[in-house]
Amino acid sequence: FRYSAMVISRKTPRFNIHTGFYCLVAILPQISICSMSYHFTEDPGAFPVAANGEPFPWQELRLPNVVIPLHYDLFVHPNLTSLDFVASEKIEVLVSNATQFIILHSKDLEITYATLQSEEDSRYMKPGRELKVLSYPPHQQIALLVPEKLTPHLKYYVAIDFQAKLADGFEGFYKSTYRTIGGETRILAVTDFEPTQARMAFPCFDEPLFKANFSIKIRRESRHIALSNMPKVSIYASPDKWNQTHYALQASLKLLDFYEKYFDINYPLPKLDLIAIPDFGSGAMENWGLITYKETSLLFDPKASSASDKLWVTRVIAHELAHQWFGNLVTMEWWNDIWLNEGFAKYMELIAVNATYPELQFDDYFSNVCFEVITRDSLNSSRPVSKPAETPTQIQEMFDEVSYNKGACILNMLKDFLTEEKFQKGIIHYLKKFSYRNAKNDDLWSSLSNSCLESDFTSGGVCHSNSKMTSNMLTFLGEDVEVKEMMTTWTLQKGIPLLVVKQDGRSLRLQQERFLKGVFQEDPEWRVLQERYLWHIPLTYSTSSSNVIHRHILKSKTDILDLPEKTSWVKFNVDSNGYYIVHYEGHGWDQLITQLNRNHTLLRPKDRIGLIHDVFQLVGAGRLTLDKALDMTRYLQRETSSPALLQGLSYLELLYRMMDRSNISDVSENLKRYLLQYFKPLIDRQSWNDEGSVWDRMLRSALLKLACDLNHAPCIQKAAELFSQWMESSGKLNIPTDVLKIVYSVGAQTTEGWNYLLEQYKLSMSSAEKNKILYGLSTNKHQEKLLNLLELGMEGKVIKTQDLAPLLHAIARNPKGQQLAWDFVRENWTHLLKKFDLGSFDIRIIISGTTSHFSCRDKLQEVKLFFESLESQGSHLDIFQIVLETITKNIKWLEKNLPTLRTWLLK
Repeated sequence: FRYSAMVISRKTPRFNIHTGFYCLVAILPQISICSMSYHFTEDPGAFPVAANGEPFPWQELRLPNVVIPLHYDLFVHPNLTSLDFVASEKIEVLVSNATQFIILHSKDLEITYATLQSEEDSRYMKPGRELKVLSYPPHQQIALLVPEKLTPHLKYYVAIDFQAKLADGFEGFYKSTYRTIGGETRILAVTDFEPTQARMAFPCFDEPLFKANFSIKIRRESRHIALSNMPKVSIYASPDKWNQTHYALQASLKLLDFYEKYFDINYPLPKLDLIAIPDFGSGAMENWGLITYKETSLLFDPKASSASDKLWVTRVIAHELAHQWFGNLVTMEWWNDIWLNEGFAKYMELIAVNATYPELQFDDYFSNVCFEVITRDSLNSSRPVSKPAETPTQIQEMFDEVSYNKGACILNMLKDFLTEEKFQKGIIHYLKKFSYRNAKNDDLWSSLSNSCLESDFTSGGVCHSNSKMTSNMLTFLGEDVEVKEMMTTWTLQKGIPLLVVKQDGRSLRLQQERFLKGVFQEDPEWRVLQERYLWHIPLTYSTSSSNVIHRHILKSKTDILDLPEKTSWVKFNVDSNGYYIVHYEGHGWDQLITQLNRNHTLLRPKDRIGLIHDVFQLVGAGRLTLDKALDMTRYLQRETSSPALLQGLSYLELLYRMMDRSNISDVSENLKRYLLQYFKPLIDRQSWNDEGSVWDRMLRSALLKLACDLNHAPCIQKAAELFSQWMESSGKLNIPTDVLKIVYSVGAQTTEGWNYLLEQYKLSMSSAEKNKILYGLSTNKHQEKLLNLLELGMEGKVIKTQDLAPLLHAIARNPKGQQLAWDFVRENWTHLLKKFDLGSFDIRIIISGTTSHFSCRDKLQEVKLFFESLESQGSHLDIFQIVLETITKNIKWLEKNLPTLRTWLLK
């Protein structure tokens, strides 16, 4: 054996691809660790009871702030045969107040020995004094009891020996496996700590505010490789996948160079590794200097990765590299502001990918990031961007589309309001001021307000105020604007505003409401749900008379704007940069639909996308009838923008899927005929290759997939032909990547094809290919085959556990599998909780993916009873209420709109 020391050193970063390793021993990232005021009582009855029956001297979920970690010296010896590890640590701490105990986090670790040394004892090499250790598992805490009170303002050294099994699942210090092309199974030991799992690898102060330095040593066999956060810069993957790492290396170099220039701060560490982990719960984890990825988020296989796969890999790399500044260099104070990390990283995907890979046209995709979260944010069960979170489950639930997507969308709206230059200056100010520190919402608003010089006033627009104004104030169009006051309306209250516009000659009457789906104006609870909601909305609009973008901040419930000239229509939310829905009362929608039919190009492409989105959202809120939205889509035959076509197609396809899953056969058949007839010229123009722009390729994939799903004979014939050729070539034929899912899905409908695909799945060395095969397998119409897939997913060998949640979601989307998936979840709930934490992303995907499409009252009652049984056992998740509200919304949508859809299709 030999020791591998992991210490900080200053060296010039080098980029290499490493492929010839036997297996990975450990990945131990730097822990970003929070605090609250010290609380102590001498009443033993006030204490919780430790595992040994004695009083545990701390009763809060968050740690006391009387002992501050400065440095961890950590030694770990993982055994990849016995699948456990032994370890020791020495923590240098600073005492701020006298105390007789030290509270740390620890979960599923066996503490074998603990000692304490004063700084003086350490200097003279005196042995440490043994400490008594108490544990309180409900709070995942241990208490180290010291014989004498620790003296304030002195340093001490806490030494702890401990051991544990390598964890199952994807959290803490866990085991992972991969299979070589020769069929050998190899083992890795991996860490994933965010948000509250560092305590599963070593006792620590596992809260964001307790940031500390680390020195790490790992004992390993010579045939193993050990990776930690310090130094060298490389891409790692299992040996048989080295040819899939080249794109990630190229993208990482370009993006890292971009961020250094954009933030005006050099990457702060001497190295950066990116590593593809065979078993990984999330898409990636931004460990400082050692970023871990799910293989599908890092590896790009030229033979199997589609255009959308390439965009995804680029986005994830951009996201995680942004975290090296947002999250690592500057960390939020507590998990209630996790959006400062995740929302910013999501927003920086837009900025970075546009700058480094403009050919991917991500700018046209970003509106989808906002549309995805609006689905959630338009429910009463949504939450504010910044929300209190204390327990590990509550903290895990903060990692959702509200933190990521809504956070990114309100930042994009703010950037559009401030201008890109002012916004960038504010970001640089924020990062430089809080480097290696913690920050909160107000710190960001202050930096964005103070981001420019007084001399900039002469250029007009937005700028930092003079010294007589408050630090958060800007001048906008001659009006003073409080940035903090404006942005807290977006971060501290849930939901999304609805802007109601009524044009009366040259006057625009504006009114803002809270936008709600599933609760209609005529419902008794609607008015109560509107109370006390008010946003400061930075409005933009254009008119039929000119291309000028007009701006106005709506701070009140109602307002009136005067137009400079007569206009036939007005369009608010230019380029969909604002986070709000717009409803045009009176003849407003008719005028816009007329314009789309006459000459849609007079409206910007992103504005056409926004109109399609808003009109269907308003149907869901009961503000428009479905025929109005469907009438708007008729112009799509003349649409030339692929993103706009995809937006319209997605809503029409959604209607078909709802009718098909609900077994409303007359409407689904008529809708199928309408779609194939309406889009036939566009479908017939599609070629079965990978040519064209990213958006041309994504449109091709969507159109051909829909055509085959609707049993369009030419599509089925071509896909079946390609599948037969692929089988005859023993899987060696290169099928165009953008149609792979379609070909596999058609091929999977026969027993021979399904069995062959499953065998190819076992053999494939490409995660991108395996994903597409698994999708194809999940579309089979025979329940015994679908059940076979689920059983393989639960077993976790052929189909990895990390793929079980998306597999359940895919099978639930299959009309022949939706009941099977739902039954499977209920029958195997206890087993699922052994594989995934209650608040994990996987559990939330499993719950929502198998239930949120239901649209009848019987299913609503089934789901409600299941959730009630879980809550009676102490399990509660926010997703329960989200799902119940979503199903209720679906039921009300059908009741309100089904007759209209049926009639419209018969016109």
